[in-house]
Amino acid sequence: MSNEARTGGSASIPASEFRERAERLQALMQARGMQACLVYGDEYRKENLRYISNYWPLFERGATVVPSTGEPIIIAAPEGEQLCREMAAWSDIRLLQEFTCVTVPDTIEYPRADYASLGAIFAELRAAGPLARIGIAGLQDIPEPLMAIIRAAAGDAELADAGGLLYELRMTKSAHEIACLQEAARIADAGYRRMIREVRPGMTELELAALAYGECTKEGAEFMPFIVLATGARVDTIIGRPIRKVIADGDMVMAAIAVQYEGYVATVGFPFVAGTMSEGQRRFIDILVETEEGALNQLKPGVPMGQLVRAVKERFARHGVTEYDLYPPMHGCGLAEAESPYPDEHSEARFAAGMTVNTDVSLFGHPHGSNRIEESLLVTDEGYRSMSGLVRQLSKTWREEGVIEAR
Repeated sequence: MSNEARTGGSASIPASEFRERAERLQALMQARGMQACLVYGDEYRKENLRYISNYWPLFERGATVVPSTGEPIIIAAPEGEQLCREMAAWSDIRLLQEFTCVTVPDTIEYPRADYASLGAIFAELRAAGPLARIGIAGLQDIPEPLMAIIRAAAGDAELADAGGLLYELRMTKSAHEIACLQEAARIADAGYRRMIREVRPGMTELELAALAYGECTKEGAEFMPFIVLATGARVDTIIGRPIRKVIADGDMVMAAIAVQYEGYVATVGFPFVAGTMSEGQRRFIDILVETEEGALNQLKPGVPMGQLVRAVKERFARHGVTEYDLYPPMHGCGLAEAESPYPDEHSEARFAAGMTVNTDVSLFGHPHGSNRIEESLLVTDEGYRSMSGLVRQLSKTWREEGVIEAR
């Protein structure tokens, strides 16, 4: 295990937890007859790779080869080698030429690189015993030229989809993971609070978003996967990016901030208006707040996930807004902003303590605007705990005082 695996803030994943993750994966592999598992990742699909190794490639590809027993081997590329050594939870790091820059087809030369090969890595594993079945986590993300290299290196070994094993491991969160999500939510709250306090007619959407980016970076965000921000008629774009549009008085603002901290992503979103709010906008926000509060009553261990979705749909139906309800109101969160579970009204899977989820109670295309309420939540033994103090405060002041005030 690398001595540099964990440094930084008070919330982090310790080296011992990465060992536990590897051992849990190895137990699942052994139960499925896998002698090795290759966990793939790159800058864009980092979740499984970061979960097992803490490595998050920049520009390049990465992987971790987990044998059925013993320490994992991390695969990186030359330009990111030092970054890998800085981040990685494991000390055995090999470089592959095929893992260089993901965005170009060119072969990039690194004269001083000490390259290994997948064939040599698999040969090492075969020296310790037969290698009949190799799991691959990230099959849908691996480009075909790289898959051809993996197949050739595997030889006669069967390649099996192991993505489900990682999803199973990631479904419930440890205390350290929850602490990281809590910190991400705190940072997201700070950025969102700044936007609500400082929005003014006459500024552009990009200027408003810049306030959040700056505040979140100052507060310690590792990365911001996105800021969804649209105003006025643009709110109907659902996940609009901020542009140079000038915000007008009375414009509905639909925004959502996703903040990544130590790999973990929390999201916050709540409707607000620049300048003067109309009565139609007020009634629209009433529906969203009331509906999310009703949904949260269903968020407790043992409750079928579909029951929460149905509660939202039933409340929307009572208000006559079903036609503006476009997709399920909840999804999981963790190393991705949206991860399993992603239930619909027919889902029979049940909430369990330790799961982390995002509400996404939303209406789109309504005559008085489009918007959502989104917050990251932890399922507890008693029910739930919101990781966003801001959304809970905004909901409370709206219900009690009819104001959106980021205190």
